[in-house]
Amino acid sequence: MNENSPTHTSRPRLPKSYGIEPVSETSELLPWSFVESRMADARNYWLATVSQVNIPHAAPVWGVWHAGALFFGTDPASRKARNLAVNPQSVFHLESGDEVVIMEGLAVQVTDRHFLDQINNLYTQKYDIDVDLLNTLTFRLQPRRAFAWLESAYPQTATRWEFNG
Repeated sequence: MNENSPTHTSRPRLPKSYGIEPVSETSELLPWSFVESRMADARNYWLATVSQVNIPHAAPVWGVWHAGALFFGTDPASRKARNLAVNPQSVFHLESGDEVVIMEGLAVQVTDRHFLDQINNLYTQKYDIDVDLLNTLTFRLQPRRAFAWLESAYPQTATRWEFNG
């Protein structure tokens, strides 16, 4: 089991009008592998942060899904970097509304040079460009809670995962 694997799987807690039923023998909860494969294959990720004065900000980022977390780099002067410096709480999701993946968690700056080299290599392989994450702020977005569903089978596939930590 991955050190960042979910510890609990259930239905999302949504208003009754969304049609979410409790888990039953006929439930179609999605496996965690559904999320892992989509996160690994995605080219773009949407990151939402909040400023010190509670102004929301969303931006697409490139990144790599590795060891159960999303890693991305950004300029220290970017709005997302400034927001994360004062509030590491964040939400990220994929572009698709048909195969939905949403995660809530903390963005923590990565400073270990050996690990940054590893992430840099993964980044370069994925995007086929020469990236230098060593000269940017690199963050690890570790999920605390994740949601996913297939629009074609909603609400039967609506799934929620919780993580320790």
